Formats: sequence, C-alpha cells, structure tokens
Amino acid sequence: MSKLIIRSLKELEQYEGAEMGVSDFHTITQEQINKFADATLDHQWIHLDADRAKAETPFGSTIAHGYLTVSLLPYLWTQIAGIENLKMQVNYEIESLRFNQAVTVNSAVRLRAKLLSVKDLRGIAKARLEVTMEIQDSKKPAFTGIITFLYHFNS
Repeated sequence: MSKLIIRSLKELEQYEGAEMGVSDFHTITQEQINKFADATLDHQWIHLDADRAKAETPFGSTIAHGYLTVSLLPYLWTQIAGIENLKMQVNYEIESLRFNQAVTVNSAVRLRAKLLSVKDLRGIAKARLEVTMEIQDSKKPAFTGIITFLYHFNS
C-alpha cells in the first residue's frame, strides 16, 4: 500500500472507519535506546546494561523503553499518511494504551493504523486512530491504543 496523501478535512473523512495502512519497519538499536535514556533521564539497567539484562531478565537482552516506542508514533504515522495543507498539527490525546510485549534491542517495529473517527471542531479535524505497534516475527504487538491528532487545515 502506498502512502496516502490527505489535504483537507473532507479528504480525511473519506477514510473514517478504514484501516489507513502500515508503516515500514524501524529497527530499534542500542544507540537509540541509550539516547532516549539520556533525553528522558531514565537510565534503568534493563535498558542499558546488556550483560545484566542477558543474565537477569526473561528477555535475554536490553529492551527499549515503552515510551520510546510510543514516541515513534508520529514518525511512523507519517509513513502511512501524509497530511498536507496544514497550519498546524497537534498531538492531542492518548485515550488508551496497553503495552503488550517488550521490544528487545535490534527488533524491528512498525505501525498499523485505523481511522476510528473524524470530528469537525469549527474547522479543526479531530482524528481518533486505533494504533498497533507490531514487532517483526512476533505474534504479540508491542502496544495497542487509541490516539488523537488535531489537524488545523488551511482553508
């Protein structure tokens, strides 16, 4: 499936209730995990100490921070849909989010998104998306949830 290009509220409304698509896979490296730890001041050993994680966890390696995987949502979403003709886009809400499985270092993840609803808030599109972060070669996703973006389209 190729990337969707959406330029207006009316175009976005056409996808209401439909699966929008799936992003490319993105591999989460130890370098990315380390940088996220530095940025968020979350230096828990399960993310950073490969030897200890191998010896003391059921995962056998370090794991990505759950919030690192969540922070990839906007990046992966733009691979599914290019929302153009915008004044501004706002990450508005995470209505629900459930972490289902840890993402081990060097795992590849991708986003699957379905547009649940679109509401017109005086010219601002409120788009609710059902999202699933899939892990390559795993039956269980990293997380599932419902997120909301606000799109301020140009006229």
